[in-house]
Amino acid sequence: MTTLPVWWDDPADGATNMAADECLAEEALAHGGPVVRIYGWTATTVSLGAFQPIAAARAEAAIAGAALVRRPSGGGAIVHGSDVTYAAAVPRDHPLGRTPHAFYTAFHAALVAELDAMGIAARMCPAGMAAVRGGPDSFFCFDRRAEGDVVVAAAGREASAGDPKILGSAQRRLAAAVVQHGSLLVRGAEGVGPAARHPGLADLYPAVREADARDLVERWLGRVAAGLGGWVEPRPAPCPGGREARIASLAVTYGTARWLERR
Repeated sequence: MTTLPVWWDDPADGATNMAADECLAEEALAHGGPVVRIYGWTATTVSLGAFQPIAAARAEAAIAGAALVRRPSGGGAIVHGSDVTYAAAVPRDHPLGRTPHAFYTAFHAALVAELDAMGIAARMCPAGMAAVRGGPDSFFCFDRRAEGDVVVAAAGREASAGDPKILGSAQRRLAAAVVQHGSLLVRGAEGVGPAARHPGLADLYPAVREADARDLVERWLGRVAAGLGGWVEPRPAPCPGGREARIASLAVTYGTARWLERR
């Protein structure tokens, strides 16, 4: 049996969130297993995947004026502010850390199971599923489809290849640990253009109120922990505790033009 430590952090700016996520890897190594941080954003922020060119972000009119930050993990751009963002970390020698698929599946399959229990037609994308508004190189994460992404059919509709994606994740594999970022889209983003707005769970299922998001995430993480033969261990915010100076230092780096414009 094992515990799954979970921190619920207050909203922060993009650079601080990325810095705290990097320190989460140290928490995973100290714990000897997976750890999770749930957090929000103080303003609408677009996080770019590690390999996305800054020119593409600046050319995207739909996000003009939005704050930008670059994640150390891959994937497409995500508009944050109307989502629940999570970061999870695990030692590479843990069963979940040995392959990318194992870590993704632990979280994505647990969400599918929870949504199914709520009567929501959710499933993980099969390989080769077509994107709704573009291909695998689309700028926005929620326009892309990768094997294992979580999609749902809108209330009252049959499942189809065009079903909206509501959860996607990406990883950064370090020497000793793996950090996984993910975004559960609760509702469509505000303050951005139509190309940057994607339907969230509350848009597709009006009975799921935005206020219910925390309860949903708690049940979801409970399923993740149960899949590991354990239970959730709530930890006091902020996360990771005792590393405030290191987070502040890393946040300076994540906030620089040099980091943002490295691609």
